[in-house]
Amino acid sequence: MSSLTITTRDAATGPVLEVTGDLDHYTAPGMRAALDGLAIAEGQLLVVDLTGLEFCDSSGIGALLSVRSLVGERGGTMALAAVPANTARIMRIIGLDQVFTIHPDAATATASAAR
Repeated sequence: MSSLTITTRDAATGPVLEVTGDLDHYTAPGMRAALDGLAIAEGQLLVVDLTGLEFCDSSGIGALLSVRSLVGERGGTMALAAVPANTARIMRIIGLDQVFTIHPDAATATASAAR
């Protein structure tokens, strides 16, 4: 099991969280905590870049849903980028591909929002 690393960078459309490692029962609180110090203005887009995601269980998916809710409460929107195939498959099965906006990569997500 690997740890979870979340790095933040700014884009013209809002913050981008780059997630690396395992998003599971043990690390999911770190995903939620990443939003604590993050300023999201009304109308901004938070992109969660999952390029480095190695594993995601139901707690991890719950954490992503929590982050989406928190961003919505602040008046922002959220998109996922580079969702690994195994996680994307689970999201399709449970219908979360209809809940989350999903892009092939962070650059596409920010470019789509900038239009």
